[in-house]
Amino acid sequence: MGKAQTFDPLAFLVAEAHKKGILVHAWFNPYRALHPAGKTISNGHVSQTKPAIVRQYGRYMWLDPTEPEAKKHSLNVILDVVRRYDIDGVHFDDYFYPYAEKDEAGKDIEFPDTANWEKYQEAGGKLDRSDWRRSHVNDFIETVGREVKKIKPQVMYGISPFGIWQPMPERQIVGFNAYAELYADARKWLQDGTVDYLAPQLYWETGRPNLSFPVLLDWWKEQNTKRRHIWPGIATYRIGRPEYNADMIAGQIGFTRKDSLTLGGIHFSFKSLRNDLGGIQSKLRGSVYSRESLIPTSPWIKTRKLASPKVSAPRKDGKFYRASWTHVKGAFLYVVYAKDKDGWSYSIVPATETSIALTADRIIDNLVVDAVDRLGNTSR
Repeated sequence: MGKAQTFDPLAFLVAEAHKKGILVHAWFNPYRALHPAGKTISNGHVSQTKPAIVRQYGRYMWLDPTEPEAKKHSLNVILDVVRRYDIDGVHFDDYFYPYAEKDEAGKDIEFPDTANWEKYQEAGGKLDRSDWRRSHVNDFIETVGREVKKIKPQVMYGISPFGIWQPMPERQIVGFNAYAELYADARKWLQDGTVDYLAPQLYWETGRPNLSFPVLLDWWKEQNTKRRHIWPGIATYRIGRPEYNADMIAGQIGFTRKDSLTLGGIHFSFKSLRNDLGGIQSKLRGSVYSRESLIPTSPWIKTRKLASPKVSAPRKDGKFYRASWTHVKGAFLYVVYAKDKDGWSYSIVPATETSIALTADRIIDNLVVDAVDRLGNTSR
């Protein structure tokens, strides 16, 4: 912390990802100021430059969500990244107010926002303390979405809340209450259309009583009155625990494909995929991810229609026929459709490429190239 870097990791990441046709959503924690793993604090850290908005809470430092200057500080950081980097999305995790810290007796410690709460009451505020806290979180969530879209309307806005909004025993949903404990009204953000996608963390087994993945997914779908994307968090990291295996993960992905508004999921974590827990790589490659696909479109985000690429006739190039096309402004990917005696097939390539090699033993009857923007919209 506080040491100058020799290169910009985010600029590097975005550039390299985009060369490969990979979208980058920048993950922010808007309130956490210092993790206990941080051993040093630089002079430029927010706890030094703006100590009045920082609270020590257990082992962590947090920005106070009820401090206007804290909300302004986090908003400015996020908008700075949106302006200076070619990111494709802004993403928040599941906690806004933190999960409760415990004292030595094991009792929950109250988050230290008492001074602002007392000021609110003295000014005639009518909300109870829980609603007051939620109102500040809601205000921040809405402001971020609005201001990001003013700068770059095409940048997607997503949040991955805790998988349970509130317990509902009558619906066979029990467990932690994120609405009451984290002051996160994720249902409101979905129903107001504040977010482009919501990724509730459904980190439980398919058949687990009261915490069933499909039961929770169905409940979130029922709340989706504005028809935004719901891409649930999938607990790939739990493979190896009782009931968790690669087949169950594949089955949960299958549940998302039963509705056009849930055509996706977010694996936690990439390390679990990289380490091939329980043979997850071959399961995904062999079944649910056997073919490339485009991301679902977001029709509420207005974009310019892409022009169609101009395709040149394939030419012989050694053992291949090489087809090429003109680059289209605004394209992020191209989909190349080729028709031979066996029918149509397709390939998806990043927009850094404007040609493709096809094996010479194929007789191509027809060739079509579509340009695709970052939001999955095609030129055709």
